Amino acid sequence: MEKLTFTMENYLEAIYELSSDGNGARISDIAERLSVTKASANSAMSTLSEKGLITNEKYKEIFLTPSGREHAEFTSKKHRVIQEFFTKILRVDAVIANRDACAIEHVISNDSIYAMQEFIRTEKLNHTTRNFRGTHCSNPGCNNTKRP
Repeated sequence: MEKLTFTMENYLEAIYELSSDGNGARISDIAERLSVTKASANSAMSTLSEKGLITNEKYKEIFLTPSGREHAEFTSKKHRVIQEFFTKILRVDAVIANRDACAIEHVISNDSIYAMQEFIRTEKLNHTTRNFRGTHCSNPGCNNTKRP
């Protein structure tokens, strides 16, 4: 996968999110989502189109190509993993975690993302196992009253 600039990744992610209903994204919606002018959004669309990441015809909706979708999905996945790691593992406030994930998703290595994802998965399993083993049961009919 070709390395893209932070800005290009943000545009792809915005198009991905705006077109999740199967329709394409409109320039005005992309510009609004990213807090940029329509002229800036149009310029970025030209660059993304030249790279073969979107289909962009004048006055038509914008769609991701398979390659563009792959980039956008992976950027979105990185965002979700980072945000989940920050909120569930580190207990960072959701608003702060989202803002930090937006910044970090562009520079973090794939290895780090996979490690975070595995850590989250393992923690979920450990948490489920701890709850299942019932170190403490508050149900009156439960005989397991051990406390941690």
